[in-house]
Amino acid sequence: MTDSVVNWDGKWTTDWEGALAKRTERMTSSIIRETLKLMSTPGLISLGGGMPAPELFPIREFQEACRYILEHEGPQALQYSVTEGYPPLKQYLVAKMQKYGVPAEEENILIVNGSQQALDLIGKVFLNPGDTVLTDRPTYLGAIQAWSSYEARFVTVPLDDDGTRVDLMEDILKRERVKFIYSLPNFHNPAGVTLSLERRHKLVELAARYGVFIVEDDPYGELRFEGEDITPIIVLHKENTIYLSTFSKTLAPGIRLGWIVAPARVLGRLVQAKQAADLHTSIFVQMIANDICQRGFLRQHVKNIRNMYRERCAVMLSAMEKYFPPGVRWTRPQGGLFLWVILPEGTDSMELLKAALEEKVAFVPGSAFYPDGVSGKNTLRLTFSTATPEMIEEGIKRLGKAIERQLAQCKKVQ
Repeated sequence: MTDSVVNWDGKWTTDWEGALAKRTERMTSSIIRETLKLMSTPGLISLGGGMPAPELFPIREFQEACRYILEHEGPQALQYSVTEGYPPLKQYLVAKMQKYGVPAEEENILIVNGSQQALDLIGKVFLNPGDTVLTDRPTYLGAIQAWSSYEARFVTVPLDDDGTRVDLMEDILKRERVKFIYSLPNFHNPAGVTLSLERRHKLVELAARYGVFIVEDDPYGELRFEGEDITPIIVLHKENTIYLSTFSKTLAPGIRLGWIVAPARVLGRLVQAKQAADLHTSIFVQMIANDICQRGFLRQHVKNIRNMYRERCAVMLSAMEKYFPPGVRWTRPQGGLFLWVILPEGTDSMELLKAALEEKVAFVPGSAFYPDGVSGKNTLRLTFSTATPEMIEEGIKRLGKAIERQLAQCKKVQ
């Protein structure tokens, strides 16, 4: 029975805090969502939120597709639909992914409301309280949030410039009963690094040896602006990998459209979990996305995105060389939206954020990307996707001033 309390006028009312499920104790707010609220501050330059460049959103194509779908598919587009997803869109995705060798067929794809729902469904289907997930250190905040609510336990492996330190995994797999390994192999969020082909092979070898499956999260794979594409993990480990991707970084995040590729016997369980969550992803949105894709628009559009991000990343790297003080290190991404900054030991990026906001520039403190929420105090994530080159230059200049002030303050304390 839910406890009640007496309010000021003598009436009984529900004790809502007492009514909450225990799992809500593990739910946290995203510091990235909180950072986005700052973007309305006049004069603030945000290098924090990991959003695509809005000026590249294909608004005209969406307008044309909406008109076409409503004229030609109106009743069907506004009706309930099947959970698995719109078949023509799934056929498009099969052809798209098979170019990279991904073993996708129409029957092993599930359309979801963005990769975030995919992470939640995986947690719902696979995680019991106390189950262990092996992740990078740092790792994607959305995965931490999704699986913490299912009471997952995280063990972590550090990163370097070639991605996950796979050489440190075996000791963990020997002593821990790991349910699955979570990997962001391409242009890691938040670190910006890419897992080398050699390490992908080693990762697959270890997963097979210890009977652990892999969740490969690949939202940024198409956004490579340097080097050659690297074989996806699922190609190397077909029957033991669940692959996730999304249209959020190529079409628009607001349509909330992603997909899962999984072995057929697993996909059925994910379908059941999705039915319980929302019945199906908007068929109208799926039809619009399919119409845009089938017109051949996406290939050139992705090239335009890559070119813009290549330029903005180069500007940010150059500005950091110019304005950041000695002792600060950072990654050099070959694609994606992010890079990772490592400050001298003893620096607290939460304190730095306060100083940065005084300079009217924002970023995301690195501790948000650690499952324990306290490690990585001397790290931060920057994104180069949403600011113009001029804003990036000015933003890094302001951040450099804030870092210098923070380092000077740390020296005084010491």
